[in-house]
Amino acid sequence: MKNGFTIIEITISIFVLSIAIIGIFNVLSIMVILTSDAADRLVATYLAQEGMEIVRNIRDTNWLTMDAYPDSGYAWDDGLDCEQGCEAYYKTGTGDTGEFPMYPWTNGGRKLKINTSGFYEYDVAEPDTKFKRKIIITQVEDVDHLLNHIIKVTVQVSWDKRATVLSVSYPAGDYQTTGNCDPHNCIVSEATLYNWYPASVAP
Repeated sequence: MKNGFTIIEITISIFVLSIAIIGIFNVLSIMVILTSDAADRLVATYLAQEGMEIVRNIRDTNWLTMDAYPDSGYAWDDGLDCEQGCEAYYKTGTGDTGEFPMYPWTNGGRKLKINTSGFYEYDVAEPDTKFKRKIIITQVEDVDHLLNHIIKVTVQVSWDKRATVLSVSYPAGDYQTTGNCDPHNCIVSEATLYNWYPASVAP
């Protein structure tokens, strides 16, 4: 006489297999979410570093202009009036003049786009990415209480985070008004830049 499985045994086996499959699926889902989040943070970190380099390049270009045209009235911080925040990107298109445009941050800022060369900017006919970048520049007093050769640069990069382990969405936003950068979907980079150009540094 052959022994077979009873209905109860089959039911229990199906239940155990179902629990195992659901568990594996949940683990895989969490891994996908965490991997996507790590990739977003990496891109945001590079965008924050690029924002800092844009400011440095503007400062260095101003120095070169002051050297070439000493009586032109140029200042080392021309184009860096971003106390209320700016958007900025490298000019990489045809006819690049070497300028690094910075535009006032308005209406919560715009999302960056990716051009055909793979660079992030705003003025291209491409869909929005999930990233916003805000550059804030403030004057810093030196030991003599002067405000002519030290600036503090803060770059905030935020992104839309639609899926999380806790199933909470975090939209990219303007964190200057709240005084806070949500760690779930915002990277902050800060640096202090100096003007070492002798002619414009007060004695």
